[in-house]
Amino acid sequence: MTETAVKANPELVTVTVDGRAVEVPKGTPVIRAAELAGVVIPRFCDHPLLEPIGACRQCLVEIPDAGNGRGFPVPQASCTTVAAQGMRVETAATSAKAKAAQEGVLELLLINHPLDCPICDKGGECPLQNQAMAQGRLQSRFDGVKRRFPKSQPLSAQLWLDRERCVLCSRCVRFADQIAGDDQLSLVERGARSQVAVQPGQPFTSYFAGNTVQICPVGALTSQSYRFAARPFDLVSTVTTCEGCAAGCQLRVDHRHYQVKRRLAGDLPAVNQEWNCDRGRFGFVSERGPDRLTVPLLRRDGQLVEASWTEALAAAAAGLSRAGAAVGVLTGGRLTRETAYAHARFARAVLGSNDIDFRARALSAEETGFLAAWQTDPGQPVTYADLDQAEQVVLVGLEPEDEAPIVFLRLRRAVRQHRLQVTTIAARRSPGSAKLDARLIATAPGQEAAQLAALDLGAGSIVLGGERLAQSPGALTALAAVVRKGGRWAWLPRRPGEVGALEAGAFPALWPQGQPVGSEAVARVWGSGLPTAPGRDSLAQVAALADGSLRAAVWSGVELADLPDPAAARAGLERADFVLSLERRLSEAAQLADVVLPVAPLEETSGSFRNWERRLSPVAQVIGRPGTPMTEIRVLAALADALGVPLGFRTPDEAAAELDQIEPPARPAEAAPDAAATTPVAAVVPAPDPALTTPVAAAVPAPARAAVPAPAVWTVGPANAAPDPVLATPVVADPAAEAAGPAIPAPAAPADPAALGPGEAVLATWRELLDDARLLDHEPALRASARPVAARLNPATAAALGLDDARRVTLGGLEFDLVIDPTVADNVVWAPSRAPGLNLAVAGLTPGRAVAVTPVAVAPAAVDPAERPSEEAQA
Repeated sequence: MTETAVKANPELVTVTVDGRAVEVPKGTPVIRAAELAGVVIPRFCDHPLLEPIGACRQCLVEIPDAGNGRGFPVPQASCTTVAAQGMRVETAATSAKAKAAQEGVLELLLINHPLDCPICDKGGECPLQNQAMAQGRLQSRFDGVKRRFPKSQPLSAQLWLDRERCVLCSRCVRFADQIAGDDQLSLVERGARSQVAVQPGQPFTSYFAGNTVQICPVGALTSQSYRFAARPFDLVSTVTTCEGCAAGCQLRVDHRHYQVKRRLAGDLPAVNQEWNCDRGRFGFVSERGPDRLTVPLLRRDGQLVEASWTEALAAAAAGLSRAGAAVGVLTGGRLTRETAYAHARFARAVLGSNDIDFRARALSAEETGFLAAWQTDPGQPVTYADLDQAEQVVLVGLEPEDEAPIVFLRLRRAVRQHRLQVTTIAARRSPGSAKLDARLIATAPGQEAAQLAALDLGAGSIVLGGERLAQSPGALTALAAVVRKGGRWAWLPRRPGEVGALEAGAFPALWPQGQPVGSEAVARVWGSGLPTAPGRDSLAQVAALADGSLRAAVWSGVELADLPDPAAARAGLERADFVLSLERRLSEAAQLADVVLPVAPLEETSGSFRNWERRLSPVAQVIGRPGTPMTEIRVLAALADALGVPLGFRTPDEAAAELDQIEPPARPAEAAPDAAATTPVAAVVPAPDPALTTPVAAAVPAPARAAVPAPAVWTVGPANAAPDPVLATPVVADPAAEAAGPAIPAPAAPADPAALGPGEAVLATWRELLDDARLLDHEPALRASARPVAARLNPATAAALGLDDARRVTLGGLEFDLVIDPTVADNVVWAPSRAPGLNLAVAGLTPGRAVAVTPVAVAPAAVDPAERPSEEAQA
């Protein structure tokens, strides 16, 4: 029984379960009615988020009255039997027939099940083990030979299957097919040889394979990273939030002896339900390697050497003091909201600099104005629940399966259950788009604004835009203009801390809570003498370091390879008078620093993230290993003390309390004579929704809202006006800053497909979920689960470039396998942004630009027996 069917039949029926009457929506399975009545029915194949199948038969119940005065002659599976008005159900607690049936099913399951509980990873949390003890027979009557299979075999690099333990509940098969859309798993053979297997020639390459391990009711499926690592009764569990992306998934983290052993999906129905992606589940060991920093490093005679905290803090304070206010702060998008706020206050109140940005990625001045307006006036927020009920969802600059996997799962559920229409404006039809049955509008990079403006969007439409729109001229303006057509929009960054960093003020155009630069509301908390000059974004900071306008840099967990021009970033750091790096492990940026201060990893601190829907997601401290580095907030507080200007707080709770004391700016009174003629990009900032807020610490009373000017609010012109691709000059609180600040320009125009030279195509790219990210270091099984790396061209473009018979091509000196993909836009070549040994940014390749595509000569022997990789082989 699906959720859709329940919603479509809202009338209630009364069912009696073990003498307890309960009202349930018409269409509810009996097993759910029993749960509402407080009666537990054992089961293996049943799962509330999977369609019922009745495979295990463990949930058999007796139904003496089906609601029509007649009963069933034999026990029925309660997961596939629908409750009816007047139905009477008796479970094993009240029916001898149901009890005998359940005991018989358990006996049959245990006939072939191996008795390897002492060495089984599921031991201690195994439903089969528990039910055999609670509802099974005391002694088996079977004295034959158990079936035998070879012991655990890999289904993928991360997933292992022990076929002897499998009870054929098909949970894994149904999850892969119904939830993830990865239908490589299936039940094969018949009778005693029935088993779960991978489709021939299709390895199990799902981004969500770890969920099958979690929902397996026995120890048949295990993960490479957790096999034989611990026993569940030895583990301490903590509920926290995943840092893999901006989805805000809840996690259950299990640790032992100050070391995290595994992570499981938490149970948060409003967000990730009971699922998570493999990156969030397995990608947590990157900070355990030999490059983990535990002591400060100080540059002496050109080399970084270990130093005491006293020496390192003194050297850092001296270097920053020499630079004065000419310091740029780059935080990256993976810090908690509280840590980002600490950097925002440190930059402005301690260093006296407005040059702070969280965007360690490609950006544009158009995006700066867009984010400033969005933070000041977010309008009607879009939530996961809205995606479930939408009539149409348009994806632009966003591939949810790669950039926000749980958003992808919610969209897929809506497609299956509510027939949601998904449209994607992209350079190619990705595997995720295919699983959503999305309508593709094949679009060359840079043309997103025109395609979005041409769409017919109604009141039930939602447009989801990704951070990659910053590189497309006018795309963010077109996204904001969706409200003019009656639709709604949401912005989805790829990193978990970007929305929170914007709120915290780690942004050059805004102070915390969307307050304008120079806000009195912030000055009352931070004190006087704050800078009011416009700040530089991350790209401007890099340029200013190179030309000497900025003398020093403070970077926190920023990877050079993540920036759009890594070579320029390296040159800027090399030219800087002083570089301070706050790091968890030695990075390329840290190796260029004068002082490196180690900070605690996320699992050793606390705080919160704001996910893409602005939900506050708490981050709990999982472990407190003795002797580990201080939290980043504590390090900034110590450095501020060394500079003689106290930060004002030393813990995440204190930082959150202070941030909450700063009120968002009041929206100016409507002054337009005709409200219909000028529609704001978003509505008035709504009151906080309790359903979207999970408090991290005790609430702090907020002062009265201060009436201050609002910063940088975009407006969309009259409904009959043509869209303007160039943004209006933002409204800035400080008139002097307004006079000095230029209007927000659009990004540089991309290559014109019609003006390409011989052998050239327009480059399109995005990052896939599993690539060469440093967060995946020291987890080889997870890296091995990545999709094959290949460049893609459609047949016409390949023919025009003379690549019909090519198997490999070069893009800017980087070699890729070539796949002919008919869904790729004309005159476009698509390649993943990052892969082991392949980084487009490092090679100077940026999306939307013309790139030469040339064939790679291979030996004839290598060409003759093999064919070019097909689209199916890349699935």
